[in-house]
Amino acid sequence: MPVYRDEAVVLRTHKLGEADRIVTLLTRRHGKVRAVAKGVRRTASKFGSRLEPFMVADLQLYEGRTLDVITQAETLGAYGALIAEDYPSYTAATAMVETADKLTESEGSLQQYLLLVGALRSLSRREHTASLTLDSYLLRALSMAGWAPSFHDCARCGLAGPHNHMVVQIGGVVCADCAPPGSPRLDTETLGLLGALLEGNWAVADAAPENTASGASGVVAAYTQWHLERGLRSLSHVSRESSV
Repeated sequence: MPVYRDEAVVLRTHKLGEADRIVTLLTRRHGKVRAVAKGVRRTASKFGSRLEPFMVADLQLYEGRTLDVITQAETLGAYGALIAEDYPSYTAATAMVETADKLTESEGSLQQYLLLVGALRSLSRREHTASLTLDSYLLRALSMAGWAPSFHDCARCGLAGPHNHMVVQIGGVVCADCAPPGSPRLDTETLGLLGALLEGNWAVADAAPENTASGASGVVAAYTQWHLERGLRSLSHVSRESSV
């Protein structure tokens, strides 16, 4: 059977039989892959810990009829334990991998892979608060998938902004003429933070006060849940406590 190698992020796992595990992976070149890791639940397994959620590994696999089989695993990014020891980081990472699982299919996306790896690395290093890292990841992942929000120009008619009526169903802020009755308005600080998170402008994002960050998180959560089919189950468990 054909053998191939690829880098991958572990998105989720579940048990198979008494000692095996099915691992869902987002790979660098082959998109989303479901593979069997045989014997990894035994204490003598040589690479079981390398195939836990949030880990990044260099894998060798061979193609099976229904599921591929992992034969080798070498750690590239040991982020799992570092993320799991901090609850806000853990809940943020769980929402990230669920998002990646929903947004990627077998055709794959190198951009989505690199974005997820970078976000998990940042969480493990506590570079920013976990909630800000998650919100930036969600906005950028959705943008790559074709749902880029507008936080300046009108998302409906394109009229140059700034505008402050927020309508997640339309795709961001809208002008007064396009705004449905009762649509909420966002203050300048929240809009500025949302734009910074989308662009990856961490100098602005890290300086945002807690109440502004909380308001922006609510917008990101609403935008994400609307645009992802069936929403994200893990988002309701995300801890918004500071972890830096």
